[in-house]
Amino acid sequence: MEFKSLTNIESSFRRIRLMLAVFTGCCALITGYALWSSYRFAEKQREKIYVLDKGKSLMLALSQDLSQNRPAEAREHVRRFHELFFSLSPQKDAIEHNIGRALQLVDKSAYHYYVDFAEKGYYNRLISGNINQVVHVDSVVCDFAAYPYKARTYARQLIIRESNVTERSLVTSCSLQNTGRSDDNPNGFIIEQFTILENRDIRSVER
Repeated sequence: MEFKSLTNIESSFRRIRLMLAVFTGCCALITGYALWSSYRFAEKQREKIYVLDKGKSLMLALSQDLSQNRPAEAREHVRRFHELFFSLSPQKDAIEHNIGRALQLVDKSAYHYYVDFAEKGYYNRLISGNINQVVHVDSVVCDFAAYPYKARTYARQLIIRESNVTERSLVTSCSLQNTGRSDDNPNGFIIEQFTILENRDIRSVER
């Protein structure tokens, strides 16, 4: 009778050990699955960007590799600079505002042009003559084979007077360096060695 009790106790311990082993294995599987699911969820969340549109609407956009979008950002940076620097209205505050924003996208090479235009009275003539100047960028050609990147811009200027509209060709060149992104420079580039290669009258049309 005593040996039978010992046998029952030993078989009970074996069953307990088996149950503990099965329970431990199940816990390990559940923990592993939870960690794997959490990692996958975190990876998917990192692939998404939540964009606030002036705090009113929420848009969901899939993020892309920055290197894939860099050429488009470079062309947009150059285009934006030209629109700010060369599109001018006959108001002193508006001119200073546009030029100030443009100069945050470029080094001192464009500032020298601004000083030269100001000393020659170019901006004063726009104001006194009530002349609007509008630039249309036709194309921005960038060479990404070497760094810093080279860019050439082909654009048209419209000088809008009360009596006529003068169309001018505008060709410029520059190089692009990577820099930090900010609210004033969202594309993360700085324009260097900005040079006006051509700026001549094409035609004049009476209004």
